Amino acid sequence: MMQIRRSDARGYADHGWLKSYHSFSFADYFDPAWMGWGNLRVINEDRIAPGTGFGTHGHRDMEIISYVLQGNLAHKDSMGNVKGIPPGDVQRMSAGSGVRHSEFNHAPNDTTHFLQIWIEPNQRGIEPSYEQKGFAEADKRGRLRLVASPDGRDGSVTIHADAAMYAGLFDGAEAAQIALDPKRKAYVHLVRGQLEVNGQRLAGGDAAVLDGETSLTLDKGQDAEVLVFDLAH
Repeated sequence: MMQIRRSDARGYADHGWLKSYHSFSFADYFDPAWMGWGNLRVINEDRIAPGTGFGTHGHRDMEIISYVLQGNLAHKDSMGNVKGIPPGDVQRMSAGSGVRHSEFNHAPNDTTHFLQIWIEPNQRGIEPSYEQKGFAEADKRGRLRLVASPDGRDGSVTIHADAAMYAGLFDGAEAAQIALDPKRKAYVHLVRGQLEVNGQRLAGGDAAVLDGETSLTLDKGQDAEVLVFDLAH
C-alpha cells in the first residue's frame, strides 16, 4: 500500500514569528487519521522570522532531529551545548529523562527554514545526549545517504529508536532504488522540488506513506530534496 498526502492537507499554524506546517497531529492541530506513521511522530516544517525563536522549554523520552534547509538555527540546551546548525547538518537530541533547550534565528534579515522531526524512542529514561554532523551535497546527489540510524553506521548520527533516516538530492536522470522490508513502514517526505515516488508525482511538501511494500524507486526529479524514513511498524 502506498498513499500520497499532499502538502495542502497538512495542518498549518501562523504565530506571526513562526509559520509551521504539521504533517501529523501537533499542538492545536488534531487529526485522528494522522497521529504519526509507525514510530515517526512529528514532521513540522517551520519558518522562524528574523530575531525570534523558541524560548527555553522541555522534552522527555523523544528522539528529536533538526534538518535545516535555509538560514541558521541557534541551539542552546541544559546539557551545555551551544551550537549553530547550518544547512547540510543533521542535529540529534535524545531528550531521555528530560532536557530543556531553545532554538533561535539570530539573523537580522533572513528567515530560518527547517524541519523538526520527532521519533519515538525504543528506550525510555536514558541520559539526555546531543549529536550533530554535516553531510556534503555530493554524498546525497543521486542517492539516498543514511543520516540517522540506531547504530550510527556509515557516519550517521545515532538515534535511540528502531528507525533510519536517509536524505537525497535528485535532478534529471538521477535515480535511486532501495529494497523495503514489507513488515516495516516507510515514509517519504519531499522537502522541495518535484520527484516521482514509485511512479507517483510529488511536489514540495508532499509525502508518500508505504506499508507492505518491497521496494522504493525515486526518479524524474526536478531540483528535488527528499527524506526517506524506515520505521518500526
